[in-house]
Amino acid sequence: MRVDLDAEEVRLESLPRFQSAAVQARQLYQLGVALALLALLAWALAFFIGLFSSESLWPVLLGNNAAAMLVLAAGAQSAFWVADWRNGALNPPPPAIAAAPDEQVRGIEGFNQRVDAGAKRLLVTIGAPVLWLTGVSGAAWWSVQHTWNLALPGLALGTWGSVAAGIAVLLAFALLVFERYLTQQQPGQWPEARLLAPLVRVPILTLLLSAVCLIFSSDDAVWPARLAVLTGLLPAAVAIELILRALAALFSPRRDRLEPRMIGQSFVAGMLRWPPQPLLALQSELHNRFGIDLRQIWAFTYMRKAFLPVLAVVAAVGWVLSGVNEIPLQGRGIYERFGEPVAVLGPGLHAGLPWPLGRVLAVENGVVHELATSTESTVDPLLTPADALPPLTANRLWDATHVNDKSQVIASGSGDKQGFQIVNMDVRFVYRIGLGDRAAIAATYHSADVPTLIRSTASRILVHDFASRTLDGVLGEQRSALADDIGRAVQADLDALDSGVEILATVVEAIHPPAGAANAYHGVQAAQISAQALIARERGAASEQTNVAQLQASVALDQAHALAREVNATAQTADLRFGAEQKAYASAGHAFLLEQYLSQLSLGLNNAKLLILDHRLGGSSAPTLDLRSFTLPADPVAPRKAAQ
Repeated sequence: MRVDLDAEEVRLESLPRFQSAAVQARQLYQLGVALALLALLAWALAFFIGLFSSESLWPVLLGNNAAAMLVLAAGAQSAFWVADWRNGALNPPPPAIAAAPDEQVRGIEGFNQRVDAGAKRLLVTIGAPVLWLTGVSGAAWWSVQHTWNLALPGLALGTWGSVAAGIAVLLAFALLVFERYLTQQQPGQWPEARLLAPLVRVPILTLLLSAVCLIFSSDDAVWPARLAVLTGLLPAAVAIELILRALAALFSPRRDRLEPRMIGQSFVAGMLRWPPQPLLALQSELHNRFGIDLRQIWAFTYMRKAFLPVLAVVAAVGWVLSGVNEIPLQGRGIYERFGEPVAVLGPGLHAGLPWPLGRVLAVENGVVHELATSTESTVDPLLTPADALPPLTANRLWDATHVNDKSQVIASGSGDKQGFQIVNMDVRFVYRIGLGDRAAIAATYHSADVPTLIRSTASRILVHDFASRTLDGVLGEQRSALADDIGRAVQADLDALDSGVEILATVVEAIHPPAGAANAYHGVQAAQISAQALIARERGAASEQTNVAQLQASVALDQAHALAREVNATAQTADLRFGAEQKAYASAGHAFLLEQYLSQLSLGLNNAKLLILDHRLGGSSAPTLDLRSFTLPADPVAPRKAAQ
């Protein structure tokens, strides 16, 4: 029963809880300080370890244990305020002398005084226990939330893990001793002990689970890391409950002369008992806080008696209904009766034997997948809007490394020597499970992992196919024909394995040398192009010189032919003229000679400048040229008949 200092006269010295209030307050204060120091030490270690190893298991374990310590510290400080009130009620401090009111201060100093007084009134109204409980519980929740990471890998902690596990067990044992000490306290002497004991079990359980994680942690085991992270759920749930209780305490009236209740008690922590009795704990909570006794209500008694039969009927109905299965529109189902497949079910509701006598295995119905031959990335692809910049995966330049590229060995030949080369390629297969019932059963029972089967089969086909191809042939061949050849070969192997998979399309996205050798191969291609250009240039120059020589020879030949024809024509002309002159002389005689003589003389004197001197020409007579006295070039003595 709570003590009201104003309502009745009670001798506080006769009450055991008031007699030991000073000792209890000192013990709770020391406990709170020790737990706070442990939590700060755990935070410091987690911070420095996280700087060097962000994927380590230590920050998670230290953060969860710090949260458990803070939860217990919150409960200890809540009990401390109750014990401190009792100590103050038993040994009240001397009354304070009221100070004389100062003169009214105006300006900024008066405003500061009013703000200070308002803040003090607000703090007194809320109460220090509520603020402390909210702050410490919020720090505990933050500690769990800050280190929450379900993607932690397995890690071998070695000797330090064993040492830390031993320390955790020792701390758990010390807290267990303290929990037993609180449990053995009499309610009349220390009423808050039975409320504080469940909070002590929170760090005990957290430390023990942490020790298990430290002992069994290894590089191959992932469950210790998952368990270490999930351990933080218990202190986080208790911290949230304490925060809600602190917020609910704001709406409860406070009286300084009335003995307060302990706010920091937890229903979740009270469940940490064996056997768990949640209904009994709820009944005790309602009876202690609101005075409601559920044992006097016959409806709850009837519900307790009928609980097991109703639960059995519900479980039986649920087991029978497990034989009813719903198959979506985009799926199919293989119905197994006693482990043997008997039918392929289409979309809709289907009834059969309940589990485990009968079950339905889900199978895809026409769902199309795309699979790359390279190792599948665990990172989900980002969807790029249509009007945005293209993603980096769309970069098909040879000097860039792509996620889906797969290195492949191909044949190479240099002269009479044989070797191999490496080429990167991105080959994708578009496939689906066959639409027939036989294909669905084959895909379900004949292969454990369809993508892995397709990828391994495609890799083997690519190795066999490209062993007989060269780099130039692969780069120069039509990709559609190459993709058809690869798709037919892969489909043939899958059909031989009775996999039930149907290859819809084979897409060769890219074929290029490795990224490291791309620049060198570009240099080889550039040198080859330069050599071909030089050969073509030299062939053109040789052809030009040949054509020029042929042209010159043709011109010289034509000139020779023309000159020969011209000489021949001149000779023929001379021959004809000679024959004509002979006939003319034969017919005309000296007249012809005279005519020729005059013709030649006229031709010779046509352009000549002549100066004729004759002493016979005088001034009285006109200049006259008498040609009769000239000697003829012919012989005048020769007879005419001889000339004929």
